[in-house]
Amino acid sequence: MGRYVNPGNGGFAGILSDEYVDKTGLISLVNAVIGTPRKLVCSTRPRRFGKTFAAEALVAYYTCGADSRALFEGLDISRDPSFGEHLNAYNVVRLDMTEFRGVADVSAEVSRAIVGDLRAKVPAAGAGDEGRVNELTSTLADYVAATGRRFVFVIDEWDAPLRERRSKASQEDWVFMLRALFKNFTFTADAIAACYMTGILPIVRYGTQSALSDFDEFTMLQPSAHAPYVGFTEAEVDALAARHGMDMGELRRWYDGYELLYVDKADRERKVVRAYAPYSVARACSRGEVGSYWVSSEAFDSLRAYIDLDFDGLQQAVVQALGGASVRVDTHSFENSIHDVANRDDALTLLCHLGYLAYDARRETARVPNEEVRAELRAAVAHSRHAEVARIVRGSDALLRATWDLDEEAVAEGIARAHDDGCAPTFYNDEQALRAVVKSAYIAAADHYATVEEMPSSRGLADVVYLPKRGDPAPALVVELKWDRSPEAAIAQVRDRDYPAVLRGFGGPILLVGVTYERKSKRHVCRIEEV
Repeated sequence: MGRYVNPGNGGFAGILSDEYVDKTGLISLVNAVIGTPRKLVCSTRPRRFGKTFAAEALVAYYTCGADSRALFEGLDISRDPSFGEHLNAYNVVRLDMTEFRGVADVSAEVSRAIVGDLRAKVPAAGAGDEGRVNELTSTLADYVAATGRRFVFVIDEWDAPLRERRSKASQEDWVFMLRALFKNFTFTADAIAACYMTGILPIVRYGTQSALSDFDEFTMLQPSAHAPYVGFTEAEVDALAARHGMDMGELRRWYDGYELLYVDKADRERKVVRAYAPYSVARACSRGEVGSYWVSSEAFDSLRAYIDLDFDGLQQAVVQALGGASVRVDTHSFENSIHDVANRDDALTLLCHLGYLAYDARRETARVPNEEVRAELRAAVAHSRHAEVARIVRGSDALLRATWDLDEEAVAEGIARAHDDGCAPTFYNDEQALRAVVKSAYIAAADHYATVEEMPSSRGLADVVYLPKRGDPAPALVVELKWDRSPEAAIAQVRDRDYPAVLRGFGGPILLVGVTYERKSKRHVCRIEEV
């Protein structure tokens, strides 16, 4: 066994020693493409979404440096007909690219590491070749000839060197090395059985073309058949919740929200996987309490600089998303580089890849997925260097306190300020537009409430209802919106249609909030009554 070549199975054995959610079905997907033109796979997803667990499972399964049959017996992959055919049948190169982040010349160091391991076992491999790429490929080819086994590459966090602000030449050198390894037709066909790369970002693009066009990519925007392996599924979280005595509703509110669309190859049906953040769910279950276990990454620190610059109204889009709205996003122009964000859509697309927004492929929109992410994103925006954004967030806190204090004038002023700060839609001319402004104005409500739009009552739909989270002493809010009518009319409709009836089991105080916009005077007016 070597450090990089043919490592053992200790990493996966350690994972199995704890409570492991079986994701070995992923191995079946890789087995299906071994030796085919689709054998190069890049699967990207946010931090804390199980990328390293997947890499360790693949290493343990494919490496000829260990006998892993006992580890996989009883897991999903053991029931696949291909299980025995590929088990421990390959030379494996295992690279964790976070190990090379601080290295000045990444490709040279990676080549040196792999060649060193190979020559420790076959000293004559690659002898006489000069230049790091030629030396590496010839050494790999000689090793295949000596052992009779092709290579499976498992590269974890492939994009780690590209996420640092290193020179463009150094970044391109790493990409060039990957291209040399996996685009050399004769060498790749003879020496490489498969490659599986994980990362946060998809493969960098130069213009409209992928820098590694031979790779089959699966991303948060287009996960395809890999969707069930991106995070924990609803069924998996439900089982964990039952095992640990956790409230499934709370786990859903804190960690759900990523809806991944794909086509099931078995029945050709379009399906949706509800993906949960695995690390956070596992931590919540082990501790017995929900909370924010998300850790901001260096990628988000870079993105925050773009939020501060406010590309094409990016701050407005983020504020609207924090208020519960879905925002339009065109994902096609993004070149998959943290350091080459050119506009608002690029920044929103990057937020989707990082997991701070959930992408709806059917509607081409993005939204904040859950409570955990919303708390982190709100904190980042609140501490923005851009004074206007920080003021909007602080203003929302004040607006919520004014609502609780029944201060109608302050609430009307707060909503008007949110409108003037750019939270309004382009065309501010109906109740839907007013609703968008009110939701953006009440960003702070998400700290205390779950938001329900058009909540059904016995005689109609309440416009917006804010339901206090479990254990929160805040009053429930029933918000009714009117355009060019009096706020008294809004309150009268709430009472006439008995919207508070849906909250009778709530047991706490309920505030009826009527908000109107007078088009002629361009004034927002508010009335608040306590039930």
